[in-house]
Amino acid sequence: MRFDLTDLRLFLAVVDAGSITHGAAEAGLSLPAASERLRDMEAAGGVALLERGRRGVTTTEAGAALAHHARTILHQVAQMRGELGEHARGLRTTIRLHANTAAITEFLPGRLASWMAANPQSDIELKERQSAEIARNVTAGFAEIGILSDAVDPGDLTLRPFATDRLIVVAPRGDALTAMARVRFADVLDRHFIGLAGGALQDHIEAQAAKIGARLKIRVRLRSFDGICEMASAGAGVGIVPEAAARRCRRSVPLAAIRLCEDWATRRLSVCIRDEADLTAPGRSLFEHLTSNARP
Repeated sequence: MRFDLTDLRLFLAVVDAGSITHGAAEAGLSLPAASERLRDMEAAGGVALLERGRRGVTTTEAGAALAHHARTILHQVAQMRGELGEHARGLRTTIRLHANTAAITEFLPGRLASWMAANPQSDIELKERQSAEIARNVTAGFAEIGILSDAVDPGDLTLRPFATDRLIVVAPRGDALTAMARVRFADVLDRHFIGLAGGALQDHIEAQAAKIGARLKIRVRLRSFDGICEMASAGAGVGIVPEAAARRCRRSVPLAAIRLCEDWATRRLSVCIRDEADLTAPGRSLFEHLTSNARP
């Protein structure tokens, strides 16, 4: 039987996601192409690797064995690339970096700018993901570096502090909420919200509402924190954004910012890698750069 690296990455992505659809997307393949590869893998091995059900997929005994060996092989490939990278000079490299919404919008632009200016031969493939998915992707080798919150179990990943991300409620100045220094999430759920048009942070906020049996009443979804702050300042609704975004927007619009009481609203972000030995030379340089000026 012959499995290539794309087969192995796809198989691990499907196993970790528990879904062929989500695994295919993570591996950068269309669903038909991914399904065909999986069928070919099972045909080549003469054994079923996945049990398919209404709620997703799980591994068979043979599939679990393949997943174990696939992780070992991809780990060794990463080590090989890291060692070869030490000897490469003048070649373009791409570093795969997965991060959550707040890291991408509020913290990474400033951090990445100086490093990329100093490393013109290195490109970054940046993807927005939820923290739990980031941990899985770095573990499986789909990303060299991740930035995730302390709300998830990182397993055996190596972590270093990156920043503290506080989520706050934004409303117009003079709103009744401004009489409070802090507000409970449950106490604003009767309000109408200006939300993000998708993304890991919006999913996180809506999941917290679902945990207490509620659903956000979204008036409109926008693509930026600046847009949410501008509409909130005009009284169109309230929003939940990172404190750094609210602080920036208050310079240009009449905006009130009220901290949320819940622990989930204060997230300590960390940079994670699987093993420093797995990193290419540029990847190791970026990892050191991102963690050298951690913000409290």
